[in-house]
Amino acid sequence: MTIPLLKLADQVAYRAHYEQTLCRGGIVTHDGIRVFFRKQEFDHAFFESSGRRGENDVFSLERAMRMDWIAPALADPHARRLQGWLKKEQRHDPTRRVTVFIDGFLVIIALRLGNDGQLRAQFVTCYPADARTQTKLANAPFWTLEDCLNALR
Repeated sequence: MTIPLLKLADQVAYRAHYEQTLCRGGIVTHDGIRVFFRKQEFDHAFFESSGRRGENDVFSLERAMRMDWIAPALADPHARRLQGWLKKEQRHDPTRRVTVFIDGFLVIIALRLGNDGQLRAQFVTCYPADARTQTKLANAPFWTLEDCLNALR
């Protein structure tokens, strides 16, 4: 599958595209989980840190150009799905799902149970994985619905 890179004029145009296509869109995963996108997540997902302090302070064109890959990644039934990593707790989390897509592009969502008992997801971030991250992913456990639901109950 080949998906073209999104090429827009500037950061403002990318933000508008994010809000129009993802925040207002009805994005659903391959297994029927509705994914919600908050406007403020744009700053986390499409900015990178310029230094070691970890503050996302520089707009990432590399990430933004792959914005239109998010929905197809989440909808792809053949994509690899792994448990997410909680850095502060130094452990994998079955309620976080990392979808590994084309060229190591990662889409991370956080899952929860809605008031109606249905599984819902919140978009966390996305980025192309570098070699170091891909090595770490090799040790991540696969994400399963059963493990996720057990952790949420």
